[in-house]
Formats: sequence, C-alpha cells, structure tokens
Amino acid sequence: MDWIRDHLWETWLALSIALGVAEMFSLDLILAMLAAGAVIGMVAAILGLPVVLQIVLALGASVAMLAFVRPTFVKRLHNGPELSLGHGKLVGTRAMVTEEITGLAAGRIKAGGEIWSALPYDDTLRIAPGDTVEILQIKGATAYVHPVATLEP
Repeated sequence: MDWIRDHLWETWLALSIALGVAEMFSLDLILAMLAAGAVIGMVAAILGLPVVLQIVLALGASVAMLAFVRPTFVKRLHNGPELSLGHGKLVGTRAMVTEEITGLAAGRIKAGGEIWSALPYDDTLRIAPGDTVEILQIKGATAYVHPVATLEP
C-alpha cells in the first residue's frame, strides 16, 4: 500500500492503460471514458493534490465523459451512410433512352450498364431515343423517368 501512495501518478497511469486495453475488448466506450478519468487522476497526482481530491476529480471526469462525450461518440459510430441496394440505387441517376417512351407504350433506357423498360413519370410526355432522363421511381422491372434538360451549344 505504501508503494501505491509513493507512486500515485504511475498507479493512475497503469489504471488508465488497463482500462484502455480492456476497452479494446468491450468496444462499448464505457471503459474508455473511465480511462480518461484515470488520466485526470494522474494529472492531479502529478500536481501533488491530495489523494481524496485525485479520486474526486477522476470520478467527476469519468461521469462527465460518460454523460456528455460518450453519447455523441456512440451516435456517430452507429449512424453510417445510407446504403442503397439492388435497383433502388438507380433512383435519382440519369439514363439514356434507347427506344421511344410514351405514356401508352413502355420504351427502353440504359441505366447502370443495363437495359430497363421505362415509362414516363408524367404519362403525357413523349421521350425520344437519345434523350437523357432521370430515374424518379422503379416499380418491379419498370423505371419511371422524366426528361432532363440538356444544354445545347
């Protein structure tokens, strides 16, 4: 017990390292916040503050980290990018018309390297081959498209 009292900052450092290593196995960011509190305890020990104050500062820092820092870290880790899979990834992209599209007859478009049957989103439109369209919706194997204005020189 005398050794710990004589080497307080080293004890805090060892506790912080042990909690950091344990965090690598748990990955829930609780032990990392406690390790940060132990670092504050180590700094207090280096400054020569009494042991009781070191413990209070370490506990206070740990609780503050758990209350304020951990929730934002967890939210950032769990919120990733939206993943579009299957044909849903084509919605919002542009395609080239290969066969005329009308409200009465489905035409064809080339989108994502594949040929799709397509209908106009507004069934009063007539879209000619060679026009560029934007895919607004996909139902089954049919893409609903709208022409995109092109800039002509």
